[in-house]
Amino acid sequence: MRSETVPGNITLSNGLKMPSVGLGVYKMKDGREVISSILAALEEGYRLIDTASFYNNEEGVGDAIRQSGIPREEIFVTSKLWIDDMRSDNTRQAFERSLEKLGFDYLDLYLIHWPVPGKYIDAWQTMQELYAEGKVKAIGVSNCLEHHLEEIREEGGVQPMLIQNEFHPRLIQQDLIDHCQNRGIQYQAWSPLMRGKILDNEVLKEIGQKYQKTAAQVILRWAIQKGVCVLPKSVHKERIRENSQIFDFKLSAGDMESINSLENGTRTGAHPDEFMDYFRKKGVIG
Repeated sequence: MRSETVPGNITLSNGLKMPSVGLGVYKMKDGREVISSILAALEEGYRLIDTASFYNNEEGVGDAIRQSGIPREEIFVTSKLWIDDMRSDNTRQAFERSLEKLGFDYLDLYLIHWPVPGKYIDAWQTMQELYAEGKVKAIGVSNCLEHHLEEIREEGGVQPMLIQNEFHPRLIQQDLIDHCQNRGIQYQAWSPLMRGKILDNEVLKEIGQKYQKTAAQVILRWAIQKGVCVLPKSVHKERIRENSQIFDFKLSAGDMESINSLENGTRTGAHPDEFMDYFRKKGVIG
């Protein structure tokens, strides 16, 4: 394995260090595909892998990390609590299932995947217990808005150390980012490349030509300069390498503003206040 790691670590509010660039494994098939992708990423110096129980590939994630030969403590692993597992106070059992599938005795970060109304606060209480017991080094939320964060804050206790949301040049939500930064909550992007739907944008390509970088590299660098951590997903080794090569240039203020101006509120996934109907229509939940 390569000795150099991808630069750009950040520190969460509890003092835990976390890489600012990681590999997302959503929709990667368990087994050979997810294992080969993770091994390629670790070879390129990645040290953050983001999975979830809903992805159905936690076993492959654990296998890949063991096959890499890299000590477990050197790799930051995230998983998430799925919607169905918030029923009947099942949070602890769901967490233990994820640990068992991964083959680990702790997680670096555990997130509420979606804020199920009337249930995510109870789930958060259990996650605080897991954190206090040392079974997870940091806890946070995903697909949440300011009112979800405020409801958690009003309950008191341990606060989210990270929020993972859809984020790309078409969906920035700067007010939410500012809110999180003011409260010491690290913002992290899923789908930072908009599932590839924005890579042909002329503004991004022109900026890329200026720095001799691809549109994808420009987007990821833009996110990092905004203080947002990124989880680009790819199963191709060359793309995995390319997505990590974003620390040898810096976008100008003017280029940052040009990219900011691309926002139009477009989502590739569900809105955090409408996801239950979204997943029912897709047949994901009953």
